[in-house]
Amino acid sequence: MTSDAPTRPQLRLFLASPRGFCAGVDRAIQIVERAIEKFGAPVYVRHEIVHNRHVVDRLKALGAIFIEELDEAPDDRPVVFSAHGVPKSVPAEAKSRQMIYLDATCPLVSKVHVEAQKHFDNQREIVLIGHAGHPEVVGTMGQLPEGTVTLIEDIEDARTWQPKDASNVAFLTQTTLSVDDTADMVALLKQRFPTIAAPHKEDICYATTNRQDAVKMLAEASDLILVVGSRNSSNSVRLKEVGLKAGAKAAYLIDDASGLEWSWFEGVQTIGLTAGASAPEDLVQGVIDAISGHFDLTIEELVEARETVTFKLPRLLTTA
Repeated sequence: MTSDAPTRPQLRLFLASPRGFCAGVDRAIQIVERAIEKFGAPVYVRHEIVHNRHVVDRLKALGAIFIEELDEAPDDRPVVFSAHGVPKSVPAEAKSRQMIYLDATCPLVSKVHVEAQKHFDNQREIVLIGHAGHPEVVGTMGQLPEGTVTLIEDIEDARTWQPKDASNVAFLTQTTLSVDDTADMVALLKQRFPTIAAPHKEDICYATTNRQDAVKMLAEASDLILVVGSRNSSNSVRLKEVGLKAGAKAAYLIDDASGLEWSWFEGVQTIGLTAGASAPEDLVQGVIDAISGHFDLTIEELVEARETVTFKLPRLLTTA
């Protein structure tokens, strides 16, 4: 007896590893959750804790109120600073108002802040490679007096920047940039200023680097790459760009399974799937479930690295 059910087309899916949450994002989300448990709702959060709509909406449902500036929060409720970091003026204001505040800045971003202060103390002219207006860039530049740090956004900026003293300069980078694009700018700065002070260890974080390397593996194996992440997430946008640059015929950034367009799959036999560092794993699973509803799916994990990094929570949340 033969079945009349149509056979679904076969599709091979390569799943990037690592993908999704990094240690800094995981810590930041836990800080908001624990603060709500300890202090009750509402807890105010200055800026989106991480750049993902689903994460923000879930925390709102638990009792988080997201604000852009500290003056939107009352003095008598706790406030959390986002994983991207804040200018020094923000905790200073919170202290002056005697607020309870928790700093969820990723420790790898805090490392860049410390480097910035050291260069300033050594009277170096500082350039920051990054994207104008990104909260991490605003926070890093806000560690020092206004006008102290010059922002470099592209290779042309790196080519034209003119310091007052070319023998006493330093550079920093945003942690979520394209490793390859940043390398080109750094190489040019080092060529122009051979004595430029560089970070002791790469500013671009391990999680960004690992996810971009994993996407390069996907690009070699896949006709199409899907990146789960929000459009305001720098590291998610970079993953799409890196995939295309590495040779993928097409790459799309989607918030979740609802962003899938089935026309993308025409003529596609292999697909690569990853997620930005602020995207939860359940969204990745939702995409897999949606695709498996249309295709006979075989899944293979491509492992670029295994991540074991964890960051401690603030003492205020771990003491009674």
